[in-house]
Order: sequence, then structure tokens, then C-alpha cells
Amino acid sequence: MIRKAQFAGTWYPAEPTALRADLTGYLGRTSRKPERVCGVIAPHAGFMYSGPVAGAVYARVEVPEVVVVLSVNHRGIGAPAAIMARGFWETPLGRVPVEEDFARRLLRNSPRLEDDDRAHLKEHSLEMQLPFLQVRNPGFRLVPICLQRLTYPACRELGSALAQSIRETTGQVLLVASTDMTHFESQDTARSQDMSAIRRIQEMDPEGLYQTVQDKRISMCGVIPTTALLCAAGELGAREGELVRYATSGDVSGDLASVVGYAGILLR
Repeated sequence: MIRKAQFAGTWYPAEPTALRADLTGYLGRTSRKPERVCGVIAPHAGFMYSGPVAGAVYARVEVPEVVVVLSVNHRGIGAPAAIMARGFWETPLGRVPVEEDFARRLLRNSPRLEDDDRAHLKEHSLEMQLPFLQVRNPGFRLVPICLQRLTYPACRELGSALAQSIRETTGQVLLVASTDMTHFESQDTARSQDMSAIRRIQEMDPEGLYQTVQDKRISMCGVIPTTALLCAAGELGAREGELVRYATSGDVSGDLASVVGYAGILLR
């Protein structure tokens, strides 16, 4: 199975040299030594909008050999909790192999997950993370997970399975949750709503995040991946989240009447 790049040439450059140049700009220059963290929360819009936020957070982290990316199933295709357990993902920068041993281990530990590549075929939220990860570590291996709407207990169960699988793995594993924040509200409304969700993330409160998004009707598309990641990270000992950067599409377009929010967060 080779999952071809679906959004190269539209959401980000298809030409490798141009893509690398854009990524270098987003990642920027920093004197900080890359940090080993438990997890990352990063946005997945077109790079012209969310690239500076994603770059700011990926510039701060050490990307190990194995990266688990929990993404959103926007289209509702395939299993509600789907992992692609074998094969490759292709971007203009080359192919990323699936970490098959970890995928099999996670399938054993999580009865909820299904080996189903259909959920991944047209989904953008995972693909948008890959070029950043490839630049930071060209040899990394991927565990791709795609999630529809799940209950909080289901998120907690998946998070526990992830934590157990990581504890059974030799070497470091990085968890990534792919999410955009509020969609199509004014700049002021989006920022207010998003900060209420971000506070729950900073406090390492997965149930609080899940409930806040539900109660306030925040259109955070990746609340399920983020909740599951927080559950796993908490079990693995993470105790705080750091907001590295927040922005909205309005910062680029100038349209402040209807924006999408983007947050880059480290969990340690």
C-alpha cells in the first residue's frame, strides 16, 4: 500500500525544492536545542495559513525514529478508529514507511482500532504534518491513525492503549495530534473560544477539553485526536502543555470576520 500525496500542489508545493524552501522559512532559525517531548499539537490547514504555527512548534522538538500521528476523519469514510498498519506514505520529499511493528502492537492493545486504509485515502489532516516531520528527521517511521467522533471513554481507552504500546517499545516515540481550532467565527470570538480549549490542554485535562469543546460548541475539528493524545501523554508522565504559537487565517488574509484558528503546543 502506497498512500500517494493528495494535497501537494494545492495545499502545499508539489515541487520538492520549493517545498523545502517554504518549510525552511516556517521552521525558521533558532538557537534553542531541539527538545525531547512527549507530544505535539499542530495545525493542518494550507501551509500559507497554518505553516508558521506548525513550523514554530516542530522547530522546537526532536523528532525520533517513530512518530504516531492522530488525525481527523473529516469525511466519515472507513472505520471510526482506523490505523494503516503497513505500507508507505508519499510526499514530494519521498516515501515515509509505516512502523509496522508498533502498528501491530497497538492493534493488539486496542480492540477499538481497525486496520483500515480507506479512512486515510482522501484525508488531509495527517498528510499536512508529514513534510515538517520529514525535514526534521528524514528517516522517521510513521504510525498513521484517523479518528471520527468518539466518546470520552473511547478516547481514554485509545490513549491507554497508546501509552501501553509506547512503554513496550524500545526507543523514543513522538505523539502528534493534528487539529485546527475554531472555524469561521470572528477573530475575537475565535481567540476567546480557542483560549478556553487551549487552557485545558495546558493543564493536561483531556476530559475538561472534551467537555469544554462540547459545552461551548467550539468547532475544533481535532478534539478527538487531541483528547486521546492527552490521555496517553498523561499516563506517560507529561504534566504540562506549552503554547508555542497561536494565529488565525485572518492574520494572513486580513479577513477578521470569519477566521480559522491554529495552535502549536508542546506536551512535556
